Amino acid sequence: MKTGINHLYVPGPTNVPEAVRQSMNVPMQDMRAPDYGDLTLELFTGIKKVLRTDKGNVMFFPGSGTGAWEAAITNTLNPGDKVLMARYGHFSTLWVEMAQRLDLDVEVIDIAWGAGVPVSEISRRLGRDADDEIKAVFVTHNETATGVTSDIASVRRALDENFHDALLFVDGVSSIGSLDFQMDEWEVDLVVAGSQKGLMLPAGLGILGVSEKALEAAKSSNMRRAYFDFDDMLQMNKNGYWPYTPPTQLFHGLRTSLNIIEAEGLENVIARHKRLAEGIRHAISAWGLELVAEHKSLYSDTVSAIRVPNYVDARDVLRIAYEDFNTSFGSGLGPLNGKVFRIGHLGDLNEGMCLTALTIAEMSLVRAGASIKLGAGVGAAQEWFLNSAHVNSSYTLAAE
Repeated sequence: MKTGINHLYVPGPTNVPEAVRQSMNVPMQDMRAPDYGDLTLELFTGIKKVLRTDKGNVMFFPGSGTGAWEAAITNTLNPGDKVLMARYGHFSTLWVEMAQRLDLDVEVIDIAWGAGVPVSEISRRLGRDADDEIKAVFVTHNETATGVTSDIASVRRALDENFHDALLFVDGVSSIGSLDFQMDEWEVDLVVAGSQKGLMLPAGLGILGVSEKALEAAKSSNMRRAYFDFDDMLQMNKNGYWPYTPPTQLFHGLRTSLNIIEAEGLENVIARHKRLAEGIRHAISAWGLELVAEHKSLYSDTVSAIRVPNYVDARDVLRIAYEDFNTSFGSGLGPLNGKVFRIGHLGDLNEGMCLTALTIAEMSLVRAGASIKLGAGVGAAQEWFLNSAHVNSSYTLAAE
């Protein structure tokens, strides 16, 4: 019989703060009541702050980030439109597959899993597209499968330097609320997020940031859609309502999670993720193991994809951690299955939680046959946390 808590160190869903959990424990309420907007309207403003946009629009689709992906595509593009997409991990691959299934003409740039977005190649292909046949460029900001964060600002520069008018789509599911993201500064046209990662909520909300340019493109889009229609959503959202049943409990939770982020300060949230991720990486280095990310400039501050020794099966590490130590780590996806395990380090997280993850990872690796000295990684992370600049991540919440 297992005792104590089950430790969750996957890159989503993440741990839900107790204050957020309690705020969702409310009676059902009338989603058509005249005061429903008192709950919801402030959420649009709060997410815009997290996305760092004054110009963009925000929509909440009951569902997941995948649903928001589909909403972004079906409202702004047409069947047969050419789009440029890079494939360098599991989630960028899934986005390519969705675009193909929605009858887009997908021009794919295939690069190694562990690399970042191929900016030079994107620029080259945009430069030779004299007739602006490419209608959109798709980029996965943080590829969760490989622990790689790509430079979105450089993609925007590639578009601008080639005087290209393509829409810029960004998958920000595992970056929004945890990593630096600047929708207005980078002129992102559509950014997708989900509730279950940096926003510290259960899954159930697909979140979409939409530029005015994207809304203009939506006027000429003739893709089939119903549930995900922008017009229906915007018409109802302006007064704080939805064209169908909204997830009211998640909205209560989102209000609290946005209060937590605001109390800590978004810059401090980003710095905390950086600091905790560096501690994790110091441990991985002390183990003598490598990350999937090809270069330190690509290291993600929300998830580390760790290559196990070639004589160890990563699936054994995952099984031992779960069965023996009540702990979930992320599995290796696609071609990385059995070769990699992942530690998610995002959301409601602190030094003690990171050290717990590393302690259990060490024990699981050793029990799976890895030649690692117990305490090596934990000690390296402890030293980093003790000697690095501390970010004050404390917050207080007024009683609701």
